[in-house]
Amino acid sequence: MSDPQRIAIVRDADIVMARQAGRELAALVGFKGSDLALIATAISEIARNILVYAQRGEIELSVAEEGERRGIAVVARDQGPGIANVEQAMRDGFSTGGSLGLGLPGARRLMDEFEIESQVGVGTTVRMRKWVRR
Repeated sequence: MSDPQRIAIVRDADIVMARQAGRELAALVGFKGSDLALIATAISEIARNILVYAQRGEIELSVAEEGERRGIAVVARDQGPGIANVEQAMRDGFSTGGSLGLGLPGARRLMDEFEIESQVGVGTTVRMRKWVRR
């Protein structure tokens, strides 16, 4: 298993870079077609949240392996303001940033596994995985 690839998220161009790196890693793992687009979109949504709410953070990409399964693991971290009510933030249409509120719930729907930890004043970590379908 290779070392995780880390992409600092500090400006719009970094979102494109993270999205592209995720798509490339996913293709190497064995994803094809629409799954590549779904993974890239989930990475985009989470990276955009970092920029909008925390101004800076990072996306970490790695190969996920569990028994016979292979996939991609994405971890997004920031030291931003944190999310006071994670349950509310995970509801479709909820936004404190004036957006459509699709970021977190949208990314959760696109990936197979999704976890979020957030602490006000400390930051937020989102962990996502998608598995190659056999």
